[in-house]
Amino acid sequence: MRAALAFLTPLGGARVPDRRTLSWFPVVGAVIGAATGAVWWGASQLWPPVVAAAIVIAFDLAITGMLHLDGLVDTADGLLGHLERDRRLAVMAEPTVGAFAVATAVVVLLLRFSALATMAPRLALVAGLWCGSRTVMAVAARAVPYARAGGLVSAFTGGDWRPVAIYGTAAALLLGALGQGAPGIGAVAASLVAGALVVLAGRARLGGCTGDILGAAGVLAETAGLVVAAARW
Repeated sequence: MRAALAFLTPLGGARVPDRRTLSWFPVVGAVIGAATGAVWWGASQLWPPVVAAAIVIAFDLAITGMLHLDGLVDTADGLLGHLERDRRLAVMAEPTVGAFAVATAVVVLLLRFSALATMAPRLALVAGLWCGSRTVMAVAARAVPYARAGGLVSAFTGGDWRPVAIYGTAAALLLGALGQGAPGIGAVAASLVAGALVVLAGRARLGGCTGDILGAAGVLAETAGLVVAAARW
């Protein structure tokens, strides 16, 4: 678990991941989500909803070290432009960001902020969505070929993806139900679909996944789930 925590957050110290690390992704995701949900609840007791929502987003960015947001912006630049495969990979590896990255980050952060600002705090729901997003990441890392030669993610890709998919999905759906009932289940399901679509897009354009795509899949899965949860059920 410590290796998964170190990979997904700035916490946990320096750890070398291996294939067992992926099995802990849903657990760590649920823990991060529960912490984020707790901050949401606490902030809502002291500030108006819009301020509480901003605090939640800031906390999530801090606890993840902006790792997944960085993956999102790199993926946006690499996948959304009209480029050849090798050029897409090169763009994703560059430290600079382009128009696709900026626009995507702004839209995603606005959606997350708006959804959080219009809902009452739901700790279990956030834990379920964050658990589901890391489940998508773990399944993709095991089920989809790695698009680059070498790289950190390649150290623990491969293996049987079904066990983590089964228990991660079940845990996410259960937490979603505890947090919001049937709409919570729908939100988790939507998040899983959104994350899977990002991974499929990466495979179609790159022939596999990268660490950036895993991060993008996680962020967009969470965002889709929050937006669906905020709907007028």
